[in-house]
Amino acid sequence: MSEDGDATSQVDEVTPDVVVPPVDPGQSFVVGIDRDAVLRRREVVRTVERRGGWVTAALGAIGIVAAVYALFAFPGSGMWPFALLLIAAMIPLLLSTVLVYRVQAERQAWYDANELPPVAMRISAKGLELACDGAAYPVVLPWPTVRGFTQHKLLGQYMLDIALERGVGATTAGVRGLDQPSVRSVVKPNPLLRPTGMFLVKALDQPVHVIDEALRHFSNGKAGIRR
Repeated sequence: MSEDGDATSQVDEVTPDVVVPPVDPGQSFVVGIDRDAVLRRREVVRTVERRGGWVTAALGAIGIVAAVYALFAFPGSGMWPFALLLIAAMIPLLLSTVLVYRVQAERQAWYDANELPPVAMRISAKGLELACDGAAYPVVLPWPTVRGFTQHKLLGQYMLDIALERGVGATTAGVRGLDQPSVRSVVKPNPLLRPTGMFLVKALDQPVHVIDEALRHFSNGKAGIRR
């Protein structure tokens, strides 16, 4: 009650469930994951990839049909070298469609064989531990091997992708898990396929700026999130 007799309402301040990076370097900062958001993302990726595969297949088929038609419609015109070049240029489009379905089948096999982990990443003084979608075991990256993450938009949603130092691979000292097929498909995607990204931002239980703070804290300012 105020001095003039008016009742003042007290509003409880609601704060988000955000964990500040721990001060103790012996602790780790854990980023959880929203299972439902990840499953929805999987379906979006699957649909978009198949749609794109059929579009590229249609373009390739049209190009090949046009080249064959030109060969028979204009015999002796000297167009056969150009027709053959057009056919050769269209073949990768058809192959990319086949590749889409093969990769999706492999990816579904990874999903069926491995449960979706409740934790997306652990950040500690030793480095990063990443639970990639479809991977059988976590990816371990010491700080000298990683620059952090890059944030960008894929298929209409913001994603985080790991940024490795130049020359870092599965055989680099201290690195573990980069040789898993599901990890390779994200870290070094096939140029014929659209990249899918590593972590869906809205599926993480910590905001990007807090993850960035944790990365800089544990890596002594070496790693962070680049937008």
